[in-house]
Amino acid sequence: MAARPIYTTRALDTKSAARTGVVELPHGRVRTPVFMPVGTNATVKAVSKDSLAEIGFEIILANTYHLYLRPGHDLIREAGGLHGFTGWKGNFLTDSGGFQVFSLSKLRKITEEGVKFQSHIDGSSHFLSPELVVDIQTAFRSDIFMQLDVCTPWGADERDSLKALSLTTAWAGRSMKRWEETRGDFQGKLFGIVQGNFYKELRARSAAEILSLDTPGVAIGGLSVGEPFEVYAEMLAYTAGLLPDDKPRYVMGIGTPEYILEAVQNGIDMFDCVFPTRTARNGLLFTSYGPLSIKQARYTRDLGPADPECTCKVCREYSRAYLRHLYKNDEILFSMLASHHNLAFLHEFVRRIRYTIEDGTFMDYKREFLVKYRSKLQE
Repeated sequence: MAARPIYTTRALDTKSAARTGVVELPHGRVRTPVFMPVGTNATVKAVSKDSLAEIGFEIILANTYHLYLRPGHDLIREAGGLHGFTGWKGNFLTDSGGFQVFSLSKLRKITEEGVKFQSHIDGSSHFLSPELVVDIQTAFRSDIFMQLDVCTPWGADERDSLKALSLTTAWAGRSMKRWEETRGDFQGKLFGIVQGNFYKELRARSAAEILSLDTPGVAIGGLSVGEPFEVYAEMLAYTAGLLPDDKPRYVMGIGTPEYILEAVQNGIDMFDCVFPTRTARNGLLFTSYGPLSIKQARYTRDLGPADPECTCKVCREYSRAYLRHLYKNDEILFSMLASHHNLAFLHEFVRRIRYTIEDGTFMDYKREFLVKYRSKLQE
């Protein structure tokens, strides 16, 4: 059964593959390119749903692996899915848990049927099949949900990468079948995942196999897993060039300006990462002139904003000196303010990217932004 298109292109850059568009989802339109904050446990750490809405986010992530273990998908189903459980009125994308299982390499076993693993919480044994992962995300009523896949690390040999690719393709087909058989009134959209590690021939094979299933959207997996930036850029460009124009393209696990700009230049629409909020909690703030470490003593008496060019409420109302004071005293408010700022910075950054694509100046913007961002004026 052919999937109804959910993506519409709005503008194309004339000097790169960058584009703007709209993804139509059950809880509203999402303008692209878009950065999606990660809410592992159905909450973006230290940031309320109201703050996320205030910043302007239209979609956030939640993690299937973690929510399956605690509180469990039956409770979330009973609450009316993730939207009923959390009160978030925008869209949810849920990942399959494949990356989390991948990171538990010493605690899991992969077979053709699925993945057996031990909980990182209490050591209990669990088994995820492609079908169960669809069932779990159906219980979540996710707006976008991901197939179970096998992610391989940087440095994996071609034989292991081919095996992972073959399992990912087989599991994508089983996921699609389960979704079609059980969807009922569930309006969530399944995304297939292209794997193949850092072998172009395998990437091409994986893309062809995943695209043959005609899922509503396509993700590029297995990037930003420890490889050098140059390798990431090369494989991203190659893989993105294999994908069709009429589907949203999602690169999983990127969240710094350099990586985002490279993704956008190659026609990627969606990206996510825990980096902005995780580093915020650890004292790193995004600014127009590069990351700022509030740990440095030089900010003890600095009464200026974190980023003079940022208009978020944190930069309007709080000084570097105060933020450093909060950080040094382990105040919860620091995590809240720093996370809000980093997310607001990225949201505005991506909004400007959309504008420059539509204005025909994206490549100029990319070059000028990176010169300033790498100027190291914060050091």
